[in-house]
Amino acid sequence: MRQIQFREALREAMNEEMRRDESVFIMGEEVAEYNGAYKVSQGMLEEFGEKRVIDTPIAELGFAGIAVGAAMNGLRPVVEFMTFNFSLVAIDQIINAAAKMLSMSGGQFGCPMVFRGPTASAGQLGAQHSQAFENWYANCPGLKVVVPSNPYDAKGLLKSAIRDNDVVIFMESEQMYADKGDVPEDEYLIPIGKAEVKKAGTDVTIVSFGKIIKVVYQAAEILENEGISCEIIDLRTVRPLDHQTIVHSVKKTNRLVIVEEAWPLASISSEITYQVQKHAFDYLDAPISRITTPDTPLGYAPTFVEAFLPSVTKIVTEVKKVTYRKS
Repeated sequence: MRQIQFREALREAMNEEMRRDESVFIMGEEVAEYNGAYKVSQGMLEEFGEKRVIDTPIAELGFAGIAVGAAMNGLRPVVEFMTFNFSLVAIDQIINAAAKMLSMSGGQFGCPMVFRGPTASAGQLGAQHSQAFENWYANCPGLKVVVPSNPYDAKGLLKSAIRDNDVVIFMESEQMYADKGDVPEDEYLIPIGKAEVKKAGTDVTIVSFGKIIKVVYQAAEILENEGISCEIIDLRTVRPLDHQTIVHSVKKTNRLVIVEEAWPLASISSEITYQVQKHAFDYLDAPISRITTPDTPLGYAPTFVEAFLPSVTKIVTEVKKVTYRKS
């Protein structure tokens, strides 16, 4: 099977859906003439033209509103934010218009659209450009929130997101765009709302999503060498949240560690913890552990970035705690 980059998988998904459905178009800052800030939309202007690959001003609220209106009138916009940090400028359109339109109109106006772009930290970008908003958007009824971790999932999930009749928040990472992975040439879709067991194990369940999955794999390899078998679950979608797959795994391993790049209060790991204690409390042989970022803005210095993010060392330490192994 061929290997392609994460950005190429996203581009293929959009190209295929735009060829299949003329109502699909992409808009955002630098998506056309510049081929995308991260080259995700490279070559799309040449194929589809300026009416379907649209450069916008630096005005997220404005072009998000235009896209909502287009979706209400039968089109399927894919809106790229250069980073989801900038989506805060457009959050009124996302939360108060797009997410609520179907409900407020009594089903008369749908809003089939995708907001996509990178989320969370990407190195030394400072406090205003390093935030993870998955749990923010997952808290809003009317939105689906997808966070793929690899090129295969990215392509299949983005195609499903574009075809979905609801508003989909599709979150990526600047640090994943060059990642390579196996992606079939034949068409495929991945259902939104279904987690996947990426690695089977018997001693502990580790749940994560997005780019942090790579850190989980590294930690699991170290733990396997020390005799601790880890089952890894990639959420892929955080709303709707597939807690059933997690509960099924915990009933087998009896232990759970959740890893996410987000502030601790009201995080995705908070909801997972609630669901597991509700549905599998009697199966737990240790308290549920979660690894989040510290409850503080992210500093600029490399030492701050290292201390802030979930790491291999932090995961190994927490897994050993819940399995009652010495560090």
